[in-house]
Amino acid sequence: MAAKKAAAKKAPAAKKAPAAKKRAPNASFMKEMTPSAALAEIVGSKPLPRTEVVKKLWAYIKKNNLQDAKNKRQINADDKLKPIFGGKKNVTMFEMTALVNKQLS
Repeated sequence: MAAKKAAAKKAPAAKKAPAAKKRAPNASFMKEMTPSAALAEIVGSKPLPRTEVVKKLWAYIKKNNLQDAKNKRQINADDKLKPIFGGKKNVTMFEMTALVNKQLS
């Protein structure tokens, strides 16, 4: 009889989470911005949302094999990227995003 009482005291079944709503994109990320002349050499001169600028920049980095082989977080600058990176030879992927945002207006 003690076994039946223990079984009856089990925690209630976990409730199912409500269907997840699709996240709406942040309007500030989707606002089209004009790249600087240095950045325009890589991503083009027409206004783009920040998300597209970063996608195009990563495509350029991968195409030209600029990601450091040992530390994938490091991006090695070539002649086109140095002005964007403030003259640095390499930056982390997190620094890159901040530096690219300074190149957008």
